[in-house]
Amino acid sequence: MSRMKVELLHIHKRFGAVQANRDVSLRVEAGTIHGLLGENGAGKSTLVKILSGFLRCDQGEIWIDGQPVRINSPAAAIRLGIGMLHQDPLDFPSLTVLENFIAGQRGRLGLGLRESRKRLEKACEEFGFNLNPDGAIGSLTVGERQQLEMLRLLSLGINTLILDEPTTGISAAQKDLLFAALRRLAEQGKSVIFVSHKLADVECLCDRVTVMRQGEVVGELPVRGEDIALLEQQLIDWMFGRELTPPARPHSPQRRADPLLELRSLVVRHEPFALALPDLAVQPGEVIGLAGLEGSGQRSFLLTCAGLLPPRRGRILLGGQEMTGRPYGDYLRCGVGFSPADRLREGLIPGLTLQEHFALQQQDPWINWALARQQTQAAIEHFSIRGHPYSRVEQLSGGNQQRSQLALLPTPLSLLLMEHPTRGLDIESALWVWGQLLERTQAGTAILFASADLDEILQYSDRVMVFSGGQVSEPIPAAELTVSRLGQMMTLPVLRSTHSGEIPGIPTEV
Repeated sequence: MSRMKVELLHIHKRFGAVQANRDVSLRVEAGTIHGLLGENGAGKSTLVKILSGFLRCDQGEIWIDGQPVRINSPAAAIRLGIGMLHQDPLDFPSLTVLENFIAGQRGRLGLGLRESRKRLEKACEEFGFNLNPDGAIGSLTVGERQQLEMLRLLSLGINTLILDEPTTGISAAQKDLLFAALRRLAEQGKSVIFVSHKLADVECLCDRVTVMRQGEVVGELPVRGEDIALLEQQLIDWMFGRELTPPARPHSPQRRADPLLELRSLVVRHEPFALALPDLAVQPGEVIGLAGLEGSGQRSFLLTCAGLLPPRRGRILLGGQEMTGRPYGDYLRCGVGFSPADRLREGLIPGLTLQEHFALQQQDPWINWALARQQTQAAIEHFSIRGHPYSRVEQLSGGNQQRSQLALLPTPLSLLLMEHPTRGLDIESALWVWGQLLERTQAGTAILFASADLDEILQYSDRVMVFSGGQVSEPIPAAELTVSRLGQMMTLPVLRSTHSGEIPGIPTEV
């Protein structure tokens, strides 16, 4: 049984004017799952990237089993038995599952594909994973890619596994599998560092937890056997320094004769099938949540409503104006905004600063840099972005990227379409985001949003549409739903009437 004790002592790391880690010490015992908790931008990811060799600290020491070590690269970390599973797994999309599993294995080319296949299948059986060795990486969900990367790291002899926000974007079933696998690793004597901002995950899984805030360690506690209510309050106090209150949800908008958005006999392109939508009328200020397993068509629906994906058939009307088949620019001019989940691929432009993003919004042929700087500074202050006008967006934490993306949305908007508005955000940032969104609804903006967080959907939606098995339900008042019932609806489609007749939909009682 391999056991490894890890210690980081007095770690300092600075990025320009930002002190990401300040005198941070962390001790992780062998055979334990140690939670590293903190809000977005607290310095958690920086610390574990130093341990895993992706970054070098400015000052401090790393000790393994009582001996000081130098970790100058990810390869050096792996040789010492330390591996990191990133929030977005590091894999090769053009290769198969088996080829990715083999990647990076030292001196094992002679084993051949047959032996490697046996090793992969045996590892999958041990942890209950269902991975096709010949399958393409592009066909895997985020959770399955995580499973593959974890098995690859373990095959390299990892004794300390670091996971950075691993439950973001995976299903409940995949999370259960992941947690069972991590407990098994701890039982085998391996140490696990679980980086998260989700209190419930840490409370469910970890033996101990260390809390960081603004680059420093502010507390450490045992988790096992503790009173959950008291533990949660202490962790919130350490993370944020104050009590958090959800934003007040305004009353549902009154039905009007003239809706803001109308969908009539709409059929959305969603490979490998077409998605038939029920006729829908959305009122100004209304919030509609889109629930469903990942890849069930929510994204295709939002892209179609934004003018980014032409419908197969049907009509889209905005304020009574025909929008079907019109280009994306026309939707923008009519006050439609789209906020994607992938901030750095679709929402923001890596390599550009915040100021340059605001400069791109100017309509004049010549950029007014003084105006761009003024707008950027105002956004930083209003949206509480931890950065400065010259910060490149990829250097910001996930929460600050989301705040920046919201800051760049036009005002006013008639319709806001959002994918996973709080994915990867800590509690405070998520509450802040929804405070901003609900302010927009007060001004008449209607919001359609997709989320994997069913609590979020029920808390903020007026009505909910469920995507399941290639069908979409009629909108259901959120007050009539519970998390349990909604979860069942996402996997148990039955006949229900829509504009196109009787098609599989959602049961009224489960």
